[in-house]
Parts: sequence; C-alpha cells; structure tokens
Amino acid sequence: MKDVMLVTGAGQISMAIARRMGYGKKIIMGDKNLDHATSIAKIMNEAGYDVVPFEMDLSSRESIQAMIKEGQKYGEIAMLVNGAGVSPSQAPISAILNVDLYGTAILLEEVGKVIKAGGTGVTISSQSGHRMEQLGAAIDEQLAITPPDELLKLDVLQEENIKDTLHAYQLAKRCNEKRVMSEAVKWGARGARINSISPGIVVTPLAIDEFNGPRGDFYKNMFAKCPAGRPATADEIANVAELLMSDKGAFITGSDFLIDGGATASYFYGPLKPND
Repeated sequence: MKDVMLVTGAGQISMAIARRMGYGKKIIMGDKNLDHATSIAKIMNEAGYDVVPFEMDLSSRESIQAMIKEGQKYGEIAMLVNGAGVSPSQAPISAILNVDLYGTAILLEEVGKVIKAGGTGVTISSQSGHRMEQLGAAIDEQLAITPPDELLKLDVLQEENIKDTLHAYQLAKRCNEKRVMSEAVKWGARGARINSISPGIVVTPLAIDEFNGPRGDFYKNMFAKCPAGRPATADEIANVAELLMSDKGAFITGSDFLIDGGATASYFYGPLKPND
C-alpha cells in the first residue's frame, strides 16, 4: 500500500505540483476529459511516477466520491492537489459557479473526511478573488460555512446579482479562499492541513484561451504592467505548493498565497489601477 495523492484538473499547474510532491506515491489524476488525464499520466509514468488517469467531474459529489474510492484502493489519502476549474472565457456563469465554487467546496469537504494524519492539500484559486470589492463579514461567513449543497442558494450567488462571467469567477475564487479557512479547522482535527494558492497569469492552455478571448488585451496589459513584467510558469506555482505541502510548511494552514508578479498591487496602487 502507498500513500495516495489525488489530483483534479489534468493541466500544467497540477502536473508541476504532482511532479514536485508525488514521487513514491500513487497518484490519481482526475479530469472531466479522460484524454487529458491519460495524456498527463503517460508523461508522468514515463518519468518514473505511478499515475492512474481517472474520469471525474468536479461539479458532482458522486464523481468526487468515486475518485476518492479509487484512491483508497491503493492506500490512505495523503495529499490533494485541486487544479480543476473553468475560466471566464470558457464557460457561462452557471458552469463557473457549479465547478469552481460548488465543486471545490464539495471536494474539500469530501477529502477532509478521509485525509490521513499529516496529510496536506492545496487548491488553486486565482488573483481574481483579490481584486473584487469586499463583500462584508456576513457574506464572507456564508461563503465559508454554508453547507455545500446550499451554497448556490445564497442571494449573492443568484445570477441576477452577478454582472458577468468574470464577476462569477471572482465570487467563486473569493469563496474558495473562505472555504479553505473553514475547512482548515476540520482538517486540523484530523492532523492535516489545507491551503490555497491564487496565481496570476500562468502560461497554460487555459491562459492562452484567455489571451485569445474577449479580455485578451486586458490580460496582456496586466502582465506587461505588473512589477514582474511577465506571466508566470507553472513551476513557479509549484515552488510555493512544495513549501505548503512539505514539512517546511507545517505551521501553515487555512491560508491563501497570492502569486501574481505584483499585478494586484499594480491594480490598486500602480499603472493597472482602473480609471474612475
């Protein structure tokens, strides 16, 4: 039997983190598109890892439970990497809320029921959650602790209160941060830790969709005018995940790490600040 790493979202960030932390473990590589999961599994297996591709839908509790059950065939669940999600240019409001918001809440809850003592997890959020206006303590608490199956009934998440897909994405990512804080308390009772990472623009196929989408010029301008002056690589996100998931991060849980090359700083206090 081996310790098991569950990975959702067979993309570049997920693979970079799995390569950094998944050696010696059984890795279940889940994605809604089984071809994507199979492709990433092939690359990793040919590099000496032990990866099983698995078809899973983040918006379905039953699908998440099936993935956990698959992992438990090989050993205890020791690590979670959640890199699944859809972007504002890829999906309508309803899909963004169902996958990025509801699905992440379900995943953190279900894995939190079985994570082994000493286990760790990271979920990939986004800089977008840091740039929307504050929602207030009451709404933050609702996003943090409302039972997942009741989340999409909250007033703040009704479509008539959501301006567009970017706003839906921002709400989902703000919810991710709050859920991580809430779930960290429950994971802690099992001796486990959970954190989130909020990347800026990372060069991945999803980012390329954004560059070619309706907000492409906005995103290109963002990394051109951020202090770093460039987008990130997936491995730079994995650098932080490695800290969070290793013993060096043993005192870090319930936290969110903004890794955006200073884009959010520039948005509030620099050349990316919106014109009023």
